[in-house]
Amino acid sequence: MTATSDTWTLACAADAARARAVLARLTADAGVPALDRARFLSALGARLRRGLDTGQLELTLTARTDGGLHVLLRGPEPWQHTLLCPTPVPTPLPRPGEPDDARLAETLLRADEDTAAVLSSLDETEELIRFHREELHQTNQGVLALHAELEAAALAQRDLLDAERNARAEAENARRLLTFLANASAALNASLDQDDILRRLPALLVPEYARHLDIWLVHDERTPPGDRAAAAVTAARTGRPQHAGPHPGELPGVDDLPASALSPDRPLLCLPLGARTVQGVLTLSAPGDRFDPDTTVMLLELARRAGIALDNARQYEQHQHVAEELQRAQLTELPATPGLALAARYLPATHGMNIGGDWYDAFPQPDGSVLAVIGDVTGHGLRAAVIMGQLRTALRAYAVEGNGPARILTLLHRMLRHQQPELYATCAIARFTPGDPEVVWAAAGHPPALARGPESEVRVLDAKPGIMLGVPVPYEYEEHTVALPVGSTLALYTDGLVERRSAGIDAGIDRLAQAMGALGAPDLEDLDTAADSLLKPMLHDSEHDDDICLLLCRTTNRATTS
Repeated sequence: MTATSDTWTLACAADAARARAVLARLTADAGVPALDRARFLSALGARLRRGLDTGQLELTLTARTDGGLHVLLRGPEPWQHTLLCPTPVPTPLPRPGEPDDARLAETLLRADEDTAAVLSSLDETEELIRFHREELHQTNQGVLALHAELEAAALAQRDLLDAERNARAEAENARRLLTFLANASAALNASLDQDDILRRLPALLVPEYARHLDIWLVHDERTPPGDRAAAAVTAARTGRPQHAGPHPGELPGVDDLPASALSPDRPLLCLPLGARTVQGVLTLSAPGDRFDPDTTVMLLELARRAGIALDNARQYEQHQHVAEELQRAQLTELPATPGLALAARYLPATHGMNIGGDWYDAFPQPDGSVLAVIGDVTGHGLRAAVIMGQLRTALRAYAVEGNGPARILTLLHRMLRHQQPELYATCAIARFTPGDPEVVWAAAGHPPALARGPESEVRVLDAKPGIMLGVPVPYEYEEHTVALPVGSTLALYTDGLVERRSAGIDAGIDRLAQAMGALGAPDLEDLDTAADSLLKPMLHDSEHDDDICLLLCRTTNRATTS
């Protein structure tokens, strides 16, 4: 099948109208949609009108084999267009002729139908446009509402972030204050010396929590300085914190008001030291314009704990004083015995809670012999001093009955096991008999005695000692004999003299033996001088955390007394 073409010459408007009418009918018969036909015919009519104004036109129609209708307009403004026809274009192609009234009416009616179809399509398009316009309006309203919600959500999120940031800052500040309170409490309670505790408070609080502080103790004869005297006295009397300054007034207790109400506007604050028992008043000047509320609460608690630490230190000092006085009261005044010179030293611990367990004793027996005793009770403080007194009394009672050193220790061991099952003691007893160059001794878990001969040789009496007194097993102690000719010195001591944390007890015993060997003859002529000469190298560091007892026994001619 080949394409069919036909060419028309259009010389006037009537020719153009007939050609347009033929094309309208042809495209309608070929099934071209009304909207496409209207667009095609409208464009063609406009070209024909402009072309005829300038001259003659030539129109060529071509029915293509693919079902398309190709239109070519030649003239001053050439134009061409191709329509795709749903049905084949009828052939042969019609030619324009003189239209009759019926055909013209049909053409006009078809034009009206096309126009109606176009208008209907336009109505649908307008309805669709209105619909989309309304939809767009609703969408815009939704977008605006969404923007408002997003903005509100952003504001809420910002508020939440600010609240979270503030909460974290408050939590961090609370953690910092609690950490400081715990560390400061540990530092204050680590000491049992009131002066030391009072010295530590300024170092802890100045300058971060106070620009300056004053401490007034209730037993101090001095009165608080200046305008803070009334507030400090009121705080001590009532146990409640007070403002101090030009307009002093009472600051309610922590239990009465929330923390926000505890921040004073005045720069001075008087805090009672202690809870039930007020030890004094701590007056603080604010580091800035005012005290932070949380810091104020922390300072109240720290002052309470500082007061408790001061009360503990005061009770400990009283306890230690009683224990030391009790122990010193029970230390024996050394007897004057022919043939035997005696010298003793007792030194309480320089720090710690170790006063009360060490003692020495020396007394004659009914047969004329002299017992030299040294001992150490485990445990410290007042209870140890009391037990030491009981042991000392029991030992003298057993000695009066004529018992020897080993038997005395056996009886003491039995007594301590039954009366004080959780308390132990060490002890060493040496018996000097007039005219006898040998000394009988026995020990219960005690450091070995040292013997210095007339020629300055030093021996450690390291025979195995018995068990400690009070250990819950039956035990019989043994006696040992050592030669002590005239001019010899026996040293009995407690472990506080030779034992240090940095070194073992054996190293201390060796140092003591060297110190004894280094004593010159003039030192030994006066045992008190000898005792001081021994203590000096042994206590060169001046610090010891245990009691020290030293008992020196020197054999002399019978005419010489101590």
